Amino acid sequence: MIVRDLKRLALLVGPLVVLLLLTLSLWRSHTDYLASRVGAMFSNDAVAAPSPAVPHRKPTLTAGDTHYEIYSASSPDGKFFEIRFGADVFNPNLVPHQKFNNTWWVVGQLVDAPNRPLGTPMHEVGCMAQFIDGVLMCIDYAHPLPYKPTPGGVCEGNISFYSMNVGPHDARVFFGPQNPITIFGSNSGFTCFGMFIQDFRKLVDWEYELMTNTDFEVETEVKRPPPYSVLEKNYFVFWDKDNVIHVHYDTHPKRGFAKLERDGSTGPELATKTAEHDTKCMQRYLPEIPPPPKEESIHQATNSLKITLCNRVDKACEPHDGNTYIMTIIQHKTFYGFHSEYEPYVVLFQQRAPFELYAISKKPLWISGRRRHEGRRTDMMYVTSANWRDRGVNYHGYLDDVVMLGFGFEDKHSRGIDVYAGDLLVDLGLCEEP
Repeated sequence: MIVRDLKRLALLVGPLVVLLLLTLSLWRSHTDYLASRVGAMFSNDAVAAPSPAVPHRKPTLTAGDTHYEIYSASSPDGKFFEIRFGADVFNPNLVPHQKFNNTWWVVGQLVDAPNRPLGTPMHEVGCMAQFIDGVLMCIDYAHPLPYKPTPGGVCEGNISFYSMNVGPHDARVFFGPQNPITIFGSNSGFTCFGMFIQDFRKLVDWEYELMTNTDFEVETEVKRPPPYSVLEKNYFVFWDKDNVIHVHYDTHPKRGFAKLERDGSTGPELATKTAEHDTKCMQRYLPEIPPPPKEESIHQATNSLKITLCNRVDKACEPHDGNTYIMTIIQHKTFYGFHSEYEPYVVLFQQRAPFELYAISKKPLWISGRRRHEGRRTDMMYVTSANWRDRGVNYHGYLDDVVMLGFGFEDKHSRGIDVYAGDLLVDLGLCEEP
């Protein structure tokens, strides 16, 4: 009886032992490979592993000297790369993953379904992404992020339909000094359409980190100083030299910004102190906007970053008020022939009060890979996101750090380019320049 039970046990356990031995054999043959991959992803280095060695291509003037063409720091041909969500998504944002090297959170606006009924929620979708064969693609399923639709929206007359635009619009995702933040448009509590701010960690599986900063845990409407526009959009926030947060809600034809409180309220308007100086600087370097019916405008586009104008690798490079500024990208929009085109300009302003403008691009940037078509038309590329590429840099970087720009392509697709920060600052016009 005992012998027969042992035979049965051997028949049951034997195949499992063989399978285990086979697994161990395969594991040993791949140990070095797996260890290298795991080590690369979980390294505790402050910045990510370097990109493949590509010669640095400095910005060049385009034909006609109208733009400065900027090139990718890692693409062999210097051109922008595709971002694939697995669906039509535009206006992307890219922020480095909090733990994994060479991995990013990507977030963008899901393209409207044809004939979407009014009142059907809009969605911002996101995923973790890595580069595969030169394409930044989701390594898990892109899924709608839990931005909560907001009630309200005093929309009357010919814009009453905006009350039915439920869900987040045109989100921006970016790092502050400590943690990632998102700003998005939604139905307002005091005008038709407003801007909301929230801790981005509350919208994704943000692991491996103790959340010590608890500002904006839920969606919080930003209440700019009045008067309000019917449709508020494209706010960005910035942190001063003491890491105090402010909101910048207008750039052109005049700037508007104020200190931002934890409940979304703002202090008094601060831009009046530098209005004369700033207006002169913008008139000097930005295109003149013709009066209606010309379809042109200048508006804010991206979040902000803090940049010190020397190289991180330079031991003599020390940040101070004379070399450290707030950087953002604004865009000159034209709309002719039923087609929008956007020309990006970099703007720097002081990191300490009264936050006056310091410099503006003399010529707009041309992202390598953008094409010209017959007549006036070029590819429609709308820059929405500017974040440091490498994990651990957060808000404050240097000229030799790399910036990841995300941009919408023809209001349907997502694209990006990684550029040395110094290349974005090519041929700046100083506001104090004689």
